[in-house]
Amino acid sequence: MITQICGLLFVLAIVAAIVALNAKDLLAAAASLSVFSFLTALLYIALGAVDVGFNEAVLGAGVTGVLFVVAVFHTQRRSVD
Repeated sequence: MITQICGLLFVLAIVAAIVALNAKDLLAAAASLSVFSFLTALLYIALGAVDVGFNEAVLGAGVTGVLFVVAVFHTQRRSVD
């Protein structure tokens, strides 16, 4: 049972990483990276590394995601569309 859960989380994390790499919008890429980090945290927890998973969830998905979104909102476009 745990093998199927870990496999599903791994596949979902790969999909989130590919979506983040192919996203044209910076906000979508930042959200996809936060989803990737949260799925990685769930994978760590499923594998038994609860302390590492907690740190990944707090720092990777939480703080870094917020900093990415703030950085995106502080940027401006060079060209006018």
